[in-house]
Amino acid sequence: MLDAIKILRDKTSAGVMDCKSALREAKGDVEKAIVILRKKGIKLASEKSSRVAKEGLIESYIHSNGKIGVLVEVNCETDFVARNDEFKKFVRDISMQIAASKPIYVRREDVPGEMVKKEKEILAFPVKNKPKETLEKILAGKLEKFYGKICLLEQPFVKDPKMKIKGLLYSLIAKIGENIVIRRFARYQLGEKV
Repeated sequence: MLDAIKILRDKTSAGVMDCKSALREAKGDVEKAIVILRKKGIKLASEKSSRVAKEGLIESYIHSNGKIGVLVEVNCETDFVARNDEFKKFVRDISMQIAASKPIYVRREDVPGEMVKKEKEILAFPVKNKPKETLEKILAGKLEKFYGKICLLEQPFVKDPKMKIKGLLYSLIAKIGENIVIRRFARYQLGEKV
């Protein structure tokens, strides 16, 4: 059991008691325990999302070639957490994610309705003759890819593509126990069209 706890902690950074509980629930299966911990993180994150997060950090990142720069604001509830090394690492990872993946919005709710409507029309055109039920399923899948491209929280994490940024965020919220919000960002690329 101790080896499984260590493996689970290494993979998730969750606390010892949370790992023990998840492993017990998963009957010792580490992969199932990871899923359990992630679900708990999502539940915990939704419970904490109503709490005010006005502390935090503004991080700047300049890519090594000096042609891409990012400013990102990530908020938490207390200045104690803002000084925490894990929180700082998370903010740094988010700034590098923005540099690498070029999101336009933080979350899907930020995407203007007009843009979503236009994208649906474009995506529906090649499959417009399909039955309505099939068309809806195709559109749903294509819209997920669309959000995954332009919304930071929906993107696969560049350091671990199996996890989305929102999963990374939820696991940090579960571990730290505070509401954490990626508030806003700006990405600059040399020579980018105005």
